[in-house]
Amino acid sequence: MPPQEPPAEDLTGAALLAACSALANPLRLRILGELADGRQYVSLLARRLGMSRPLLHMHLQKLQSAGLVTGELELSEDGKAVKYFEAVPFALTITPQTVKTALPTLPDTGRASTATETTPEADTGTDTATDTEKDTEK
Repeated sequence: MPPQEPPAEDLTGAALLAACSALANPLRLRILGELADGRQYVSLLARRLGMSRPLLHMHLQKLQSAGLVTGELELSEDGKAVKYFEAVPFALTITPQTVKTALPTLPDTGRASTATETTPEADTGTDTATDTEKDTEK
């Protein structure tokens, strides 16, 4: 049975940002690709991907915080701790409606509210940065 996509109303702005951010890196996509066939321990995964374990851990943490992978620490037969990671089944469909539904739950970015932004009617057509650059060129 294919993984079920959460209903659009269940996808929060924070979850949408976390998933998009985690998937926006080619190394993390390669990691997910390696984990698609099952769980692997970190050392083997690092060798297969040709990257250092610290770099791999950094990327795995980003994927784990987005809920795309899980990690589990186990003891091997010789008593060594071995960390395994596996991909979490997911399906992410992003549509304009999905984004609109998630907007009210986006984390605060510190920006002023949209009510203070200029409207097309109030826009004078001048660009302050462009005017400053022209002054600098004189």
